[in-house]
Formats: sequence, C-alpha cells, structure tokens
Amino acid sequence: MAAATALGGLAGCGESGRSAPGAGTGGHAEAGREGSGAVRQEQQQARHGFTLVATGDLLVHDSIIRQAKADAGGSGYEFGRMISAAKPMASGADLAICHMETVYGPDGGPFSGYPLFETPPHLAASVKKAGYDSCSTASNHTLDAGSKGVGRTLKAMGAAGLRHVGSARNPKEAAAPVMLRAGGAKVAQLAYTYGTNGIPVPKDKPWLVNLIEPRRIIADARAARRAGADVVVVSMHWGTEWQQEPDALQRSVAKKLTAARSGGRRDIDLILGTHAHVPQAYEKVNGTWVVYGMGDQIAGKMNDPRGTMGSAARFRFEPPDERGGGDAKRNGTGGGAWRVTRAGFTPFLMETSPRHTLVNLAAKGSRAAGNAEREHAYRTIRKAVLSRGAARDGLRMMP
Repeated sequence: MAAATALGGLAGCGESGRSAPGAGTGGHAEAGREGSGAVRQEQQQARHGFTLVATGDLLVHDSIIRQAKADAGGSGYEFGRMISAAKPMASGADLAICHMETVYGPDGGPFSGYPLFETPPHLAASVKKAGYDSCSTASNHTLDAGSKGVGRTLKAMGAAGLRHVGSARNPKEAAAPVMLRAGGAKVAQLAYTYGTNGIPVPKDKPWLVNLIEPRRIIADARAARRAGADVVVVSMHWGTEWQQEPDALQRSVAKKLTAARSGGRRDIDLILGTHAHVPQAYEKVNGTWVVYGMGDQIAGKMNDPRGTMGSAARFRFEPPDERGGGDAKRNGTGGGAWRVTRAGFTPFLMETSPRHTLVNLAAKGSRAAGNAEREHAYRTIRKAVLSRGAARDGLRMMP
C-alpha cells in the first residue's frame, strides 16, 4: 500500500529531552434492527440536527503517567483532572470523538511512555467521564505492544462504555461498522493510519489495524452508507510530524476521498486528522470539511512547544434539504445528504508546569495579561487553523 506507507514520517512522539533507542446529549451506540413502527419514529427524529466535537491525540508520555498517578491520590491513575477543560464542550455535544493514540498496558502495569507506549487503562474511564462517546484507535503506535496491547486497549474501552474504531481483536470486529447515534442521525466512524512505525502488521492478523488506502476507505464508507449511516466521518492518522502545513499526500488523499460520490451524493461527510503533533489547517475540499490535524490534546513537554497545542473541531449537521435543488446535488448535498451548517474550532493548550493542565484558550479570562505562553499558543493555533482560507467558508472560533 504505497499511500499508506508514504503518508507519515518516523515517530517523533517523545518528550523534551528524550530520544528513541532505535456524553453528551445524544451520542451512543446504535442498536440492532428495529420494527417498522420504530423505523417511522426514527425517520421523524431524523429531522433534528446534531453537534459533533472532535479532539486530537491523547499522547500519554511518562510525565503524563506520573501526573495521573498523583491526581489519583495514591490509588490508580486519574486523567480526568488534566482534561477537565474539555468536559463542558464534549459532554455538551451530541457526539464527541477522541483519538486514542497509545495502547494500554496490563492492569497492574508496568506502564511506559515514548517510544513504545503502554498507557494505564484507567484513561478510558476518564475520557468517557469527560463526555466522549467514541475514539479512533488507528495510529503509528497501535502495535507498540503487539496484538496483546490492542486487545487490552479495546477491552478497557469497551468496559468504560467508550466505542472504538481503527483497530480490532478479530476479523468480525474489524468488519462490523461502528455506528453511533447523534441527535436524529446514524453516524458511522471509520479510522485509518499511515503505518505502524516499521512494526509489521502480522500476515495472519491483517485486521489488527486499518491502514490508509483510498480505494479501501471509499469502499468502507459506501458499505457504512448501505448499513444505514446518514453521516460518515473518517478519522485519519496521517501527515508529516512537526509540519504545520498539510503535506502533499494529505492534500492528495483528501481530494480523492472528498471527490467520491455515489448516486450524486458524497460518500464521506467529514475528515478528522491527527498525528502531526502540531495544529494544522481546516479546509473545505470538494465541498467537504477536512481537518488536516488537530494537534495533541494530552502530551508531555516536548522540544517543540507546538507539541502541546491543539484545536477541537466543532460542527453542526442538519438533516437533508428536501428541496434538493440542482446546486445541492452538484455539491454532493442532495439526495438525502446531511449538511454542515456551522463549523467552528476551539484552541487548547496543555500546560506542563507546574502541573499538566488543559486550557481552553477561547474561554473568557484564559489569556490574562502577562501570560506569554498562552498568548503565543493562541496566535499559533489560529494562524494554523485558518491558513488555508477556512474563514472564508464560515469557520469561526468558539469558546
């Protein structure tokens, strides 16, 4: 898979000074098939729009593990305090999506950060309590602990009530579409990564992690649509680490995916990017919003200060315009397609001193006079997010 292997660089997820040795109001899992009466009721409910929030990499360095242990007061690990600034936003959305970049270690440890991550499984419960419904799990670190790491991660997420997509424990789990309820819509989430840091995907377990290949992604999106998805969201772990500008392959793949149509209707409704560890641009491509990179939500201090900067992507979807005029069809919004009516972003900073704390930089009073770090982060994130003309297409900062 040429596109899959070329879409990202070598891992650069280490903390500063470290080097490698070599729920909202409606988000929930979709139930099984229902009777005709329930279907009619569902069709009526589908007239209501929904809000979606997505955030960047949960990159659990050693310092993050130590902070979580301290926050737990000597019993286990507690990540909720670190990400508490995201809770009002995540819990207030109809659907909140995170990116679980690292895999989990055994219940009792040992746990480790960069370069081979094994995160305390307590993270899943903290993320769920913050209001998240589902997380992408396909990343360059998915195979850090082999198939056992994948199994531990998905088991803990399932126990916490957190949906997951991008990696799997068996072929059946890999093939099943991940369907979520948001407002009156069925939302399918798909997830893929450019690679796994040179760790080969076992030939007898190709379903362990989804790799980026445009034709496969489009086929999966069409399958999700056939399974009843009103909206298809694709999470992409891609790009060049530490490069703020989306690279050529990100842009090329985004064009291919957003150009895909079936019966005049777009196959993919939203693309959410992770991996680069720096905030990247939002852009409308072929009429579809693409978030090239949301940066890190959790991370330890890195050599590049942008490694603790990120954005939350925020979208409002509305049900199909029954008028379905010519312009709507040409733009891929006719034929029963849900559409984005509001697009926004919220800048965040993970402060690393005196303790690791997520800060909403759009909140009132968050950038008090004299706090140079927060002001620099705010300006850096805004510049990156708006660098490809998203403001012209209506993207606005939201508190």
